[in-house]
Amino acid sequence: MSALATLAVPDDLRDLELALMTDTTPPANPRDLFEEQALPYMDQLYAAAMRLTRNPADAADLVQETFVKAFQAFGQFQQGTNLKAWLYRIQTNTFINNYRKNQRNPYQGTIDDLEDWQLGGAESVTQSTSTRSAEAEAIDHLPDSDVKDALQAIPEDFRMAVYFADVEGLSYQEIADIMKTPVGTVMSRLHRGRRMLRESLADYARERGIVVPEQSLTRSTK
Repeated sequence: MSALATLAVPDDLRDLELALMTDTTPPANPRDLFEEQALPYMDQLYAAAMRLTRNPADAADLVQETFVKAFQAFGQFQQGTNLKAWLYRIQTNTFINNYRKNQRNPYQGTIDDLEDWQLGGAESVTQSTSTRSAEAEAIDHLPDSDVKDALQAIPEDFRMAVYFADVEGLSYQEIADIMKTPVGTVMSRLHRGRRMLRESLADYARERGIVVPEQSLTRSTK
């Protein structure tokens, strides 16, 4: 059974897949090449779209528009480069350009998913061992609503870096390809984004009477 069959991808996306696969032209044409190379990423793109939109219908629309745009621009894709990052960039740009016009929260899905990876990335900024810092332990006592609010307060470029790294699990190079920035810029944004998230959460913790060690915060700002 294929990955698509186990993901419960909406029927309209399956119809799109079938339409792309149904072709009477000779092999090795652009449609065949697109089908072979791009369609295997449909399940990943739909999962990412669900995290962004938090709505199955919106996610399906986003993926469908992404694949339409990707197919139309496929001739511009340089074979041998990162197709996954190229598709993610199209989907991310489509989401930002279209859905933000409707005043939808660009990263509501990411915020809602925080309970599954809470500070996993932020913690790694201050320590490289498997033991958790006292700061991270204290922040774990915060309700999910505080974590969501803290992430929402991070500027978009930094929030995107945190999203792609800590939710999607993409590499620095993949994030750089998606955001069209040097790897060093991605690393800087990710470091600053995690730090801003951690410091904001520490403020929330203090407001709730949770003791946060000052030493760890002092170290994180250097």
